[in-house]
Amino acid sequence: MDMSKAREKLVKQLSYEIKDRKVLEAMGRIPRELFVPAASQHLAYENIPLPIALGQTISQPFIVALMTEALELSGTEKVLEIGTGSGYQTALLCALAEKVITVERHRLLMENAKKTLDLLQNKNMELHLSGTKLGWPEEAPYNAIIVTAGAPNIAPELLDQLAIGGRLVIPVGSPFDQELMKVIKHTVGTTKINLGACRFVPLIGDGAWSAD
Repeated sequence: MDMSKAREKLVKQLSYEIKDRKVLEAMGRIPRELFVPAASQHLAYENIPLPIALGQTISQPFIVALMTEALELSGTEKVLEIGTGSGYQTALLCALAEKVITVERHRLLMENAKKTLDLLQNKNMELHLSGTKLGWPEEAPYNAIIVTAGAPNIAPELLDQLAIGGRLVIPVGSPFDQELMKVIKHTVGTTKINLGACRFVPLIGDGAWSAD
């Protein structure tokens, strides 16, 4: 299978709805097949989510592109990613932002993602094992925060870690179905924009869903 041609075809398909050229160009460079299990590599450029280890998933490419576009990255931002997962979204953020802090609660996923990200020589990132902590307050404030799991609400803990003018993109709803929300933080209050229905695995931790 010609992965380069498959990647090019996917990016062209995404371009009908995703208008940020920098996002599309980055997705055209990053080899998604490296982030999926070997048995699924032939599906790497289908516009579908795929299972990875520990019951988690690598998100549908359209959702990855939509969420990244909503962050409005210019290249100067410090970004927090909650839920490293496979590391694919992390790689995309590294291509578009100045610095990426990514946190993961599963040690196995974090270690696997680091191996793949190191292969791609991503130098502008930090990976952390988060435990039950929501986010990574030690490096706050962030210009953008992206959450790659479904939360029960827009957690105040995350808004506290967001800079004024910063963008938070987060799926909000039940453990099974959510609405993808973009939240812009102002000096007083926030602006909330609904980007549409989505489905993510539940966000587990303080201020989110319980692991039970």
